[in-house]
Amino acid sequence: MLRNVLYYFLLIIVIISSTAVIVSSSREQLSSKQCEDLGFTGLALCSDCNTFSEYVKDKELISDCLKCCTEDSDDSISKITYSGAILEVCMRKLVFYPEIVGFIEEEKDKFPTVKLQYLFNSPPKLIMLDDEGQHKETIRIDNWKREHVLQFLQEKVKRNSASS
Repeated sequence: MLRNVLYYFLLIIVIISSTAVIVSSSREQLSSKQCEDLGFTGLALCSDCNTFSEYVKDKELISDCLKCCTEDSDDSISKITYSGAILEVCMRKLVFYPEIVGFIEEEKDKFPTVKLQYLFNSPPKLIMLDDEGQHKETIRIDNWKREHVLQFLQEKVKRNSASS
């Protein structure tokens, strides 16, 4: 009985230690392009990676997730804004995304700093730009409704003084 208790105690310590190693070794950040290539797009929070690790036991995958996530903080995510964005989509695939078509036709003109770019075989995505026009974040929007795109851009894209 005592042997079993010690065994489980040691097992718990090993699990906690390995989780700490994963979290501490993952502070290295990857570029948004590298993260997108790995399949991590959007504004993933590090708490999402920790939840992910409860179900997926691939340490390398969890490590990659932690290298691509944003630290959880009430202020950090809500205060991130961008100077502009590129709405990138494949013209041939637009028929499969009526919500995106609706946004382009009826809402896009409200955002003068959001440019439309057609790229063959590209899924619908928003490429968020910093003050220098450099890509900061890529967010897939395949399953977004028009009002979600509208709300996201209203909250995250800075209005320039010329906009109405």
